[in-house]
Amino acid sequence: MKLSIKEVEQFLEENWTICETTLEEIKADKRKGVKKAFTKWEKKREKQQLLENEFQEMLQYEQQLRMDKVSLIAGIDEVGRGPLAGPVVAAAVILPEKFKLLGLNDSKKITKKNRELFFQKITSEAVSFGIGVVSANEIDQVNIYESTKVAMQRAISELSVVPDHLLIDAMQLPTSIAQTSIIKGDSKSISIAASSIVAKVTRDRYMERLAEQFPHYGFDKHMGYGTEEHLAAIDQYGICDEHRKSFAPIRERCFTNTLF
Repeated sequence: MKLSIKEVEQFLEENWTICETTLEEIKADKRKGVKKAFTKWEKKREKQQLLENEFQEMLQYEQQLRMDKVSLIAGIDEVGRGPLAGPVVAAAVILPEKFKLLGLNDSKKITKKNRELFFQKITSEAVSFGIGVVSANEIDQVNIYESTKVAMQRAISELSVVPDHLLIDAMQLPTSIAQTSIIKGDSKSISIAASSIVAKVTRDRYMERLAEQFPHYGFDKHMGYGTEEHLAAIDQYGICDEHRKSFAPIRERCFTNTLF
């Protein structure tokens, strides 16, 4: 019995893997609705395969370490180096060996909605994760580079287990734990990508709460970065304690009229 177009659509929607015989039958079907459904399915399958390939490529560092009998691998990344306000936040994430999340990548390449979904999966399935925060005042006392290292070390210290190896996004840390620094690591390692997501979502939530306290700055829109809107608000209202006074755009402004 020949399937209706709707039945073919449903079949394709529910199946990624189809035997060659059935596939040939669908491809040979001359009905426009079936051809349209097959084209849609084929594009989705190609996209799925690309995500699979990307995920496998991003497993290379972890797989090599596991071949060397290293099991507890912590990815380390930070967000918030560039903003004029708010903390720098780092995350350390140890993923289980069988962890899989297609689409996992640098947090900047992922939509806010997907970051939230990924955050939930990562934090619920991780062997352990830790978060390190360095405030704007602390950043002013040292500098952003050193503050980033401190945030990462704090994140590591929050892990419930001591990792055997660290995969770090473009940094070297003063620690006895073996480490590998990877340039653009958040797009080359799933462990670093996972930590990028956790750090990004954590910091964004902080800035959104801060926006409720100081609504005139629009922290929930620009997350503390030096946008025109943010700079205009600083000129109008002065600065608050969450602003980094050592950063040039703040330092160069007269903040004798600081309001908070």
